[in-house]
Amino acid sequence: MEFASKTVVISGGASGMGLLCGESFAKEGANVVLADINPDALNAAAEKVKAVTENVIGCVTDVTKYEQVESCINKAKETFGSVDIVIPCAGGAETRLLGVHDHFYDQPISVFDFGVDLNLRGAVYFSHATLRVMKEQRTGGVIILLGSITGEEAGKGAVAYATSKSALMNGTLKALAQCGAEIGVRVNTVAPGPVLTREAMANMKTLMGRAAEPQEIVDLIMYLCSDKGSFITGESILIDGGRHLMLDRKQPRWRKEYENE
Repeated sequence: MEFASKTVVISGGASGMGLLCGESFAKEGANVVLADINPDALNAAAEKVKAVTENVIGCVTDVTKYEQVESCINKAKETFGSVDIVIPCAGGAETRLLGVHDHFYDQPISVFDFGVDLNLRGAVYFSHATLRVMKEQRTGGVIILLGSITGEEAGKGAVAYATSKSALMNGTLKALAQCGAEIGVRVNTVAPGPVLTREAMANMKTLMGRAAEPQEIVDLIMYLCSDKGSFITGESILIDGGRHLMLDRKQPRWRKEYENE
């Protein structure tokens, strides 16, 4: 029971990677707090985790509203006595979530604002509220941010998503890690490539010829949260099946050369 007596808070916890994180940490003895904006999905997710442990609660939370994020972190502390691990999972490509697929320059700027608020501001809000509580606890802790291969390779299809994930894999991550180090809190980023949380991911190429199973990503997250990862902070770890090694072949300046191979 690796995480017995530890409390983990997960945003985007009603589905996908967030829910799988909740179930996986519960199996290792953790108290689980699921945060999500969808109350019905959140209730269903909490019931699913209850099949593993009774120590689970749901917090209806809009991650773009700081007061709601702070309330969620405080509720976790009040319910279970501590906040030890926080994983801001909530996010997604703004164009897909809003159903807007025009060129970036033809989109309302509100689409970009939505994407940055969800993917970057939400993660920073959770980090800020968490660090305040962890400073008071004086017992350290771990924050795991979620990056993406899109933060490395970019993509015109979702400019805000690429911008946000790049920040969470670079400057923002390093700044938060420096803030956390002063109070014994480690901050790292896990940056997946294609993951089979959506069928479309199966079509994204990787060096290993497949997309990741969601559990493979969660296993890395759990490793970084465990004592085995106790000397790792400020790191962004790609778990992408080698997709980043194929980036040059995707660039227009190389395309003609490779077509002639």
